[in-house]
Amino acid sequence: MSDRPTIVLVHGFWGGAAHWAHVIVELNKRGYDRIHAVENPLTSLADDAERTRKMVEQVDGPVVLVGHSYGGAVITEAGDLPNVTALVYIAAFAPDAGESPGGISQEMPPAAFENIAPDSDGYLWIKQDAFHESFCQDLAPEEALVMAVTQKAPLGSTFGDEVTAPAWRNKPVWYQVSTEDRMIHPDNERRMAARMNPRRTIELDASHASLASRARPSST
Repeated sequence: MSDRPTIVLVHGFWGGAAHWAHVIVELNKRGYDRIHAVENPLTSLADDAERTRKMVEQVDGPVVLVGHSYGGAVITEAGDLPNVTALVYIAAFAPDAGESPGGISQEMPPAAFENIAPDSDGYLWIKQDAFHESFCQDLAPEEALVMAVTQKAPLGSTFGDEVTAPAWRNKPVWYQVSTEDRMIHPDNERRMAARMNPRRTIELDASHASLASRARPSST
């Protein structure tokens, strides 16, 4: 085993741990042999943060937490554990104390905001026929179809859950902006990144699903 940190990957709304497939393969090629991907219930920020904390607490040694989309709010809430040494945000929410993903989105609505629809049980879905154009327009139609059909819907109330003590105030941060994001406004991403004073911010000409479309160096 290497002396590199353990990487813990945290997915967001409408996705699951498998959305990190290309990232996992690329990290392994680069010598990271300790990688975990959390499968969060998307039932509340408290539930998701607790599930993430439990995984981090199983790790003996330093951990880098990586969050995509709403997963950024999760690592913001859960990243205060002492063995978390860095936070990496991939086209992600990074709320401050008292902020929620929903509140941030309402301030600067993204292009595909109207393609999110609730069901009768209170879960929010991206309309299947609009998933490709909304979430992952730079992926092949077949891959987008699988994502659309297997999407993991969050409880709508989770959008309003507020961060209590943002870990990014005390941990080193890196941020990736997706310039063609239709699920989080790119300017919102830039704003959240700037106020965290990250070690580095990069911008990719990518959709919200940059973890799938831009994971490999050959595509950067």
